Amino acid sequence: MPPLLLLAITAAIVAAIAFGMPTILGLIFINERQVGIVVKRFGSKKLPPNRLVALDGESGYQADTLAPGLYFGYWRWQYTIHKVPVTVIPQGEIGLVLANDGNPLSPERILGGSVDCDDFQDARKFLLNGGEKGRQLAILTAGTYRINTALFSVITRQNASQNDMDPRDLLVYNVSGDMVGIVTTLDGKPIEDGEIAGPVIPNHDNFQKSQVFLDNGGRRGLQEQVLLSGTWNLNPWFVRVEQVPMTEIPIGHVGVVISFVGLASEDVTGLTFKHGDLVNPGHKGVWVAPLYPGKHPLNTRVMKVELVPTINIVLNWAKRTESHSYDSNLDSILVTSNDGFTFRLDVAQIIHVGALDAPKVISRVGSVQNLVDHTLEPIVSNYMRNAAQEYTVLDFLTNRQERQAEAAAHVMKALTAYDVQAIDTLIGEIEPPPELMITLTDRKIAEEQRKTFIVQQEAQQKRQQLVRETALADIQNEMVDAEQGVSIADLHAQAEVQAAAGESEAMKLRASGEAATIRETGEARAEAYRAGVEALGEQGYTALQMMQIVGDRKVRIIPDIVVGGENSSGGLVEGLLGLLLSDQLKERAEEEERHDEQPNGSVHTTSE
Repeated sequence: MPPLLLLAITAAIVAAIAFGMPTILGLIFINERQVGIVVKRFGSKKLPPNRLVALDGESGYQADTLAPGLYFGYWRWQYTIHKVPVTVIPQGEIGLVLANDGNPLSPERILGGSVDCDDFQDARKFLLNGGEKGRQLAILTAGTYRINTALFSVITRQNASQNDMDPRDLLVYNVSGDMVGIVTTLDGKPIEDGEIAGPVIPNHDNFQKSQVFLDNGGRRGLQEQVLLSGTWNLNPWFVRVEQVPMTEIPIGHVGVVISFVGLASEDVTGLTFKHGDLVNPGHKGVWVAPLYPGKHPLNTRVMKVELVPTINIVLNWAKRTESHSYDSNLDSILVTSNDGFTFRLDVAQIIHVGALDAPKVISRVGSVQNLVDHTLEPIVSNYMRNAAQEYTVLDFLTNRQERQAEAAAHVMKALTAYDVQAIDTLIGEIEPPPELMITLTDRKIAEEQRKTFIVQQEAQQKRQQLVRETALADIQNEMVDAEQGVSIADLHAQAEVQAAAGESEAMKLRASGEAATIRETGEARAEAYRAGVEALGEQGYTALQMMQIVGDRKVRIIPDIVVGGENSSGGLVEGLLGLLLSDQLKERAEEEERHDEQPNGSVHTTSE
């Protein structure tokens, strides 16, 4: 046999053995991301008509799956192995499980109970532990699972639409901040008669352990317990959640809780309060402890919070209305006076409800609006109508302060019985009849005129008195002036006498001084004359005296211009030129004198 042929035959035999060995030996290999679903083609036993998955080697789908690895004995003529991918639940999502086999559900249940089956990875345990057919109460959280898809169908966000579900329901449920989740359960026993919500059940981890909830007596329907902010693994087949805002109590208010669920009512007010029951928190009824300003996670489906202002409340029986609107139904009070007139009164009432008294008020009247409409309105209105019949309209107008004080005392006493403090009662605008106002106006005008006449009379009297006192003051001024004149005249006379005496004495002194001066002058001249005569002689001294007189008095001895006789060479012309020259010199001299006399020192020049 040729070597090549032998080699080919050998290769064929090896290939046949290689490809035939798995079939011959029944080899099956499952990798790490697969699950082996075993189907037995035939067997010695057959499945009961109501079962889908075999537990005792019956033909059909087998409960046990093949984990990753190599298996022998699964011959193709007897077994079919379906390799399916593992089930993956991403983070932030959940998986719902639908069991295709198991015990039938009881009539009062809609979801199969949770059983120990390793999160549906052990089909045998599920069936042996009484797992029920249909939608399951338990869910799959984020992770990877080896699920027998023949027994279980897993619904995720990826296939939610194919199973008639909203993909958003397969997300981990999130309750946002400042919100409260109100829960309604879809499975469990019915709520007891007389109740509107299921009671609080312990240890079910906020409805995440649904089987614990049911085992401990959880009821189907609205729940008293709420979900606070956070993320929760909730089965949408089991619970529905509605988010509502937290109950906010504003500043200046308290909240009185009226609970429709809880423990049986047990009144804690004692015998002193006979107008309603107050209970401790957690009981059914009006809670004795109010809620103070802030945000509170209350279930508003089973509780009601009545806001009560703790600041002063102003109520107007008038046309205007305050911002709180408690007085929107109030109007001016129509009254009839003692003298038969009908008129309207505007009244303002200020009240205060203490924080600890608020539950008593709500227990008694139900709300602040009821307090105003059914308590304050009749108390104030009836008092004003009764009081008006005891007084006239004018008395209300002129003595309003007294009527107001009486009303305040009456209202304060009446409201004390309702645990409400009356701060003040104020009577506002009064609308008397028009005809009465005319009479009142005329009377007022007459009264004012009378007061005006009295004032004018007093003014005239004051003016007369002023005139008399002014005349008397003028006479007194004249008398003072006369007395002062006499005194001044006397002083003048004395001054003149003194002046005359002084002048006489001065004249004597002057005469004596002049005589002495003349005498001394004469003696000095005589002495000088004797000395001159002795020095120059009598004729010489006389000639000197004459020359001095001529010089002092500027007597001209020689003329300024001399005109000669006939033999003179100048003649008349020289005389005329001399006169002209003399005049010019005089003018020049006068100019210099004027220049010297000017204060600013300015110089004036004269052209020749």
